Amino acid sequence: MRQLMAAMSGKSLDEMERMLLDLMAAVVPKADPFARAAPPSRRRPRRSGAMTYRVRVDLKYTKPPLWRRLELSSDLFLDEVHRVIQRAFGWTDSHLHQFAFGPDPYDPQTEQYLCPYQVEEGEAGIPEEQVRLDEVLAGVGDKVSYVYDFGDDWRHVIKLEAITARQDGSPRAVCTGGRRDGPAEDCGGAGAFELIAAATDPANPDYADAVAELARILGDDVDPGAIGTSRFDLDQISATLAAEFPAGTLSGGRHSEAGGSAWAAILPEPLGELVAAVRDPAARRDLRRLLDAALDQSVLIDAETASRMVRPYSWLLDRVGADGIKLTAAGHLPPAHVEAAVAELGLDEDWIGKGNREAQTVPVLHLRETATKMGLLRKHREMLLVTSRGRDLRGNPAGLWWHLAERMPPRTAGSCEAQAGLLLLAAVAAQVPSDADAVMARMLGAIGWIAGDGTEFTRQMARRAAWDTWTVLRRLGGYSHDRHGLGLGQPTPEGITFARAALRTWPS
Repeated sequence: MRQLMAAMSGKSLDEMERMLLDLMAAVVPKADPFARAAPPSRRRPRRSGAMTYRVRVDLKYTKPPLWRRLELSSDLFLDEVHRVIQRAFGWTDSHLHQFAFGPDPYDPQTEQYLCPYQVEEGEAGIPEEQVRLDEVLAGVGDKVSYVYDFGDDWRHVIKLEAITARQDGSPRAVCTGGRRDGPAEDCGGAGAFELIAAATDPANPDYADAVAELARILGDDVDPGAIGTSRFDLDQISATLAAEFPAGTLSGGRHSEAGGSAWAAILPEPLGELVAAVRDPAARRDLRRLLDAALDQSVLIDAETASRMVRPYSWLLDRVGADGIKLTAAGHLPPAHVEAAVAELGLDEDWIGKGNREAQTVPVLHLRETATKMGLLRKHREMLLVTSRGRDLRGNPAGLWWHLAERMPPRTAGSCEAQAGLLLLAAVAAQVPSDADAVMARMLGAIGWIAGDGTEFTRQMARRAAWDTWTVLRRLGGYSHDRHGLGLGQPTPEGITFARAALRTWPS
């Protein structure tokens, strides 16, 4: 202080001000004036098993209260809860959103759970897809906030009302009740919504004042009814949620934040490796949901259906027979056997040409090659022979059906073709509403597969990669033709059952 006083002695006020500013700049670190320290984590440990949470979600500042009651699986992640709330209130997911756990959504001590855009912008908080519902709602009475559209500031309060055991086969998200239609997007927030609601309800005591106020704000020609609301239809909301969040057998504590390793460990090895290979967290989460739906139902196959489906492979085993078939010098089936396959299996519907040369008759070539890959046939010198396993399965269509399912997809594990085949089987088994090739392309891109020129993996590339798997499904009657030639076609009920069996089994 003595040195400071001596230095300031005799200086003018302007000179002293400059000295103090220089001194402060030297000792105070430069910092973001809007930055704040991260609040302490408020999350609790995840439950070891999934429970059913009954929650009530209230939209704040509405009168009378506007709310929805939901039954949610406690192992939902917050990005999934976001989608549930969007469906329940009729929002269109057109704006940013954020979950918050603490005194108030904008309180410095509140822990923020960020939507993907906020994460990309480097905002302080935790990505919502890493946080489970049971981490923020642990006991009855707990609350967590959800803000949608930071302009209109729609604040939702999610309160845990009850915890019960989950019932087998119940959807992971259900709307069981609610009150009032939801607001229209971009209507101006809770105050504007209530003004519009009053101006469209002649029985409201504030009706005349609300109509006059809206006319003053928006003009005399405004029609309050044209602004509209999102109609509350309990049956429609529940049906939408049941389709988007079906019952699943793989949930609870099995999902791993770090990449699904614990959850993947209970899957057949190729599926576990597939989950672990997906790099993008959101895509990994979608793959988990896809596999949950694909593996949700048991597999039953009757002998008649199995016999009908495996007929091409049964026919080929019988054709090769105990003596085998001598191949041509190029290693192909002789023309007589090719012609017989085309005629007796109806393969002329799938191919053009004379159908007498295997190299030029792809359905026959693929049938023989896949039978070899699946351990039913083998080449020895110039002969095509039935393997010991193939001999055991002759006359056993159900056994042959399960044998083929166990060896799908017919490619080396870890290859792009094998991963595309697994994704195709998962999409078929889960009966995804979108095109299977779109699902495959997105997941293969998330794994890291790209085109040879470095561009993004396309749907057409995914379709080609899964060609072997698709063709086996087609040969078994599990896939119809796409009449327009633009996609893979549509799976049949038999194909869905076979795909589920293929995902559940794998040879040890």
